[in-house]
Amino acid sequence: MSQSLPVIVGFGGYNAAGRSSSHQAFRRMVLESLSPAEQRKTIVGLACLMGCVSQQAEDYSDNSGTSLTAEQVETQFRDRVLDGTLVRKIESFDPAAVPGNKKITFDHADGEQIIFTMLKRDLPRQCPDDWQICDLEDGNVEVTASAVSDYLIESHYELAAKAAGQLPTGFKPQDHYNSRFHPRTLQMTLLGSSDAIHSMGIDWAKVAEQVRPDEVGVYSSSALGQMSEEGFGGLLQGRLRGVRTTAKQVPLGLNSMPADFVNAYVLGSVGHTEAITGACATFLYVLQAAVRDIRSGRRRVAILGNAEAAVLPEISEGFSNMSALGSDENLCKLDGSDTPDWRRASRPFGHNCGFTLSEATQYLVLMDDALAIELGADIHGAVPEVFINADGVKKSISAPGVGNYISFAKAVSAAVTIVGRETVQKHSFVHAHGSSTPANRTTESELIDRVAKAFDIYDWPVTAAKAFVGHSLSTASGDQLVSALGTFKYDIIPGIKTITEIAPDVHQERARFSLTDMDTSHRKMQVAFINSKGFGGNNATAVVLAPSKVEAMLASRYGEQFENYRAKRETTRAAAEEYAQRADAGQLNVIYRFGEALIDEAQLEISDQGLSIPGFARDVEFNQQNPYADMQ
Repeated sequence: MSQSLPVIVGFGGYNAAGRSSSHQAFRRMVLESLSPAEQRKTIVGLACLMGCVSQQAEDYSDNSGTSLTAEQVETQFRDRVLDGTLVRKIESFDPAAVPGNKKITFDHADGEQIIFTMLKRDLPRQCPDDWQICDLEDGNVEVTASAVSDYLIESHYELAAKAAGQLPTGFKPQDHYNSRFHPRTLQMTLLGSSDAIHSMGIDWAKVAEQVRPDEVGVYSSSALGQMSEEGFGGLLQGRLRGVRTTAKQVPLGLNSMPADFVNAYVLGSVGHTEAITGACATFLYVLQAAVRDIRSGRRRVAILGNAEAAVLPEISEGFSNMSALGSDENLCKLDGSDTPDWRRASRPFGHNCGFTLSEATQYLVLMDDALAIELGADIHGAVPEVFINADGVKKSISAPGVGNYISFAKAVSAAVTIVGRETVQKHSFVHAHGSSTPANRTTESELIDRVAKAFDIYDWPVTAAKAFVGHSLSTASGDQLVSALGTFKYDIIPGIKTITEIAPDVHQERARFSLTDMDTSHRKMQVAFINSKGFGGNNATAVVLAPSKVEAMLASRYGEQFENYRAKRETTRAAAEEYAQRADAGQLNVIYRFGEALIDEAQLEISDQGLSIPGFARDVEFNQQNPYADMQ
């Protein structure tokens, strides 16, 4: 029996390359391969996002109030935009002077004492037993300590890896809505999911009217939770730093909170909610859950994605202590230089020394194909399958294993079944995990090569988004997937442009790792394989179909009805373009429904058939078919 096809009708988010919707971030990655007009559009849009200029009617204004044309904006701010995007030196704090404390011990000889003065109000609530305290004038006390004493002395330290994939310079998510001390991850959640919703070109209220409340699903999480001051970071550091914890740090730190924020503050949804994590493969975990529910008919529309703001000193230090990050010292050794090339810190499949930490938020809107046809949604692609497999017994929790062979090979097999062997052999490409570690370059390239041999694929294009935007942990596969949508749109596969040559231990018999952007207009890409490897054996691979392939499939399924859909789609595309123009001007229109009227539970109507909820056009209906009838 035919199943619903999960189609992508909206996508949005932000990473080091810019905004995802309308392919702004993708265009930044392949900027030199675009036409002059597309380059100007990209530069001007990023200049607005970064606060360099603001749009005034048809013209622009810089921070001094000077009126500029689009051409003048491009000329004046091009270098600033290029320098302030993609992987670069950390800007949100000084990685060479991170505040910290050094523990020191005073071991006194017999009879020796340490004497110091301090404000009386700063005395600990419970002083050490050996302290003798004498009151002085002006609210001070004199403390005499006679035993061995440990003290924390304020001291700065330097991060081993000073490069990161950060949001564009000057772009501050908290400035685009009333952020209420939200952790940065949750700020990014609201901006990313709002961007995806607006990108549909269909008002969310119209979508919600066409489905039952429980036919909506939100699938979202962050792998690390919120580790900044407003979340778990502040909670865990508070006592050690001598500051109080707050009532919000525990709930706002939970890694399920991105899903909760989308439900409560973006959609106002009472539907299904699911927060799954799978280390660096987390985006594909939530994607699989959404695809599963749409294919089964449990859900008709799904909002899925992740946000991760992990460019923090503690996270960087933790990964550096695992020898996982590309340190400044090792970058210099690779280049034979005294100065690290932070711009090229992430080097997938080249001579590399570790991954580059980054931050990002990426969200998709999926619908079943029938709902998309009914609403006239613009379809950017489809995700028919996502496969997840573990590694089995492991010697090291961080080492790669056999699980990715299973997920990747199953994905290729599924694509062959759906679109045909020739399409996969000649019109597919791979978005590799490409983490920029020496172990990944050999193991993943061997994996791709062996699967290619099994399916008789040659000259298989492979790209790696982390070369441009770094490794955003839970959101990493989202960065890969929205980049793949850009390839379908522009017929360009981004080259791995941060390396000068492919490392000699990379398997290249059947895979093609290009160092420059690949023009695929002569070889239209119809399928993308999104591959991800995560610590602990979290392997996942998704099959993504190009919109042209999906359109052909739906035309076959819907016949004459498909022509009516095309007419509706023109209105949708016009609305989506209007939003893209506003967003390119820095008008992001973040959805934040805090303070709106709550659902009055007293008005809820419950029967043995279902529930009627105030404010929702359709009822929740109980499924009264017994799935175990044959067992009675």
